[in-house]
Amino acid sequence: MIGSIGAAAAAICIIICTAALQVESGGAEVKFKYEIKEFQVPLDHFSFLSNATFNIRYLYNDSFVDKKNAHTPIFFYTGNEGDIELFAQNTGFMWELAEKQRALLIFAEHRYYGKSLPFGASTFNASMPDHLAYFTVEQTLEDYAMLITFLRNDLPLPVVAFGGSYGGMLAAWFRMKYPHLVAGALAASAPILQFPGITDCDIFYRIVTSVFQNAYNSNCTTNIGRSWKTFETLGGTEAGKKQISDAFHLCNPIKNDADLKKFLDYIEEVYGNLAMVNYPYNSSFLAPLPAYPVRQVCFYLKDLHQNDADLLHAMASALAVYTNYTNSAKCLDISVNSNADESGWNVQTCNQMVMPFCSNGTDTMFRPSNWNFKEFSDKCYKDYRLTPKPYDIILRYGGRNIETATNIIFSNGLLDPWSGGGVLQAPNNKVDIIILPEGAHHLDLRHSDPADPPSVRDARNKEAAIIARWIQEF
Repeated sequence: MIGSIGAAAAAICIIICTAALQVESGGAEVKFKYEIKEFQVPLDHFSFLSNATFNIRYLYNDSFVDKKNAHTPIFFYTGNEGDIELFAQNTGFMWELAEKQRALLIFAEHRYYGKSLPFGASTFNASMPDHLAYFTVEQTLEDYAMLITFLRNDLPLPVVAFGGSYGGMLAAWFRMKYPHLVAGALAASAPILQFPGITDCDIFYRIVTSVFQNAYNSNCTTNIGRSWKTFETLGGTEAGKKQISDAFHLCNPIKNDADLKKFLDYIEEVYGNLAMVNYPYNSSFLAPLPAYPVRQVCFYLKDLHQNDADLLHAMASALAVYTNYTNSAKCLDISVNSNADESGWNVQTCNQMVMPFCSNGTDTMFRPSNWNFKEFSDKCYKDYRLTPKPYDIILRYGGRNIETATNIIFSNGLLDPWSGGGVLQAPNNKVDIIILPEGAHHLDLRHSDPADPPSVRDARNKEAAIIARWIQEF
């Protein structure tokens, strides 16, 4: 898939197809059309010795553009860890605002995700670790800078970057690094402070625990806290392993300690996902879920269970809200936790995106776990031949020292476990902070819905006004 052309910076734009997009909005169908295009980028933006290139995908919609306006705004989504169409489907606010601002909509796919694979099917081939050398934030932002330059075509067009979660981090860093290309950025639920030495490693688990405690009653988190011992006790015998496997309808039954650990890791991640997408309506971003799924989970755990067998079956019923809400799965495959691309993200956490997690086992509902960088680093080297650089992102983008940043909106929902690593206080009067007390993970980026809490509607109104000002000032 990688080729060589006369000039590494040469760009091509190829229309692959036109597709219909259903923007997720509480079960309502909101359809738009877009073109799927490809754009040629250098494999290594920072080398003067190689002309190797590959294509990244982007989605293109100009249906709102005023063809008579020579200074059309560009709304540019900085794609994150997955197929770009997934994020376009779950970022309805951009579509709504583009209609008001008559903007061109662009959703750019992150290199190494979706179909933007530099080495095709062998991109993640374990026998070719050198293929991962170009999988960095800097290479990705440079891709986006080239694409925007191409789209602007030498015209002074205002560009606003949008992104949620890791995409929100990219949107913020994009504005910091390329202020001449990006007039402003909406960084929703962007944990740019979730790095070593800046944010406590237990903050994520503490917020998740708080979300579950307040969902129904405190018995919910008490049961979850007790369940770890139940799983470990049952997992100590062959009969117990079978009990767990049967209760959760596992596709691959637990056979040994490694299987048990994988199962417990899976459940732990499910709790975090549930808190992230605890939206006020049905959604399918990470998995098909009901409205306020944490409340539904805790409904099954509202009574204390002292007996291991009772607790096991209560936990299985509770977690089925996430694992099989539609009752369509014949068995539970714990190798797949969400719609996002976990394989690519695991690589990134082993180079720059080193985000420590820990729990003391008493202040949260999670198992005790320590942050051990050496163990983490050794595993990264074993899996990918990568040695993590825990302070690389802080060095490049400043950590808390972002006093010179301008025209960035940092929005965070207080029900979002990633808000602990978010920017909650403005470093200056050129950066806007929007807090959503009733908001889960980048809820403000999603399509408007009648079930939206007042704070979310208010946040979108503020964001729209700020973005309109950026465009006008540009």
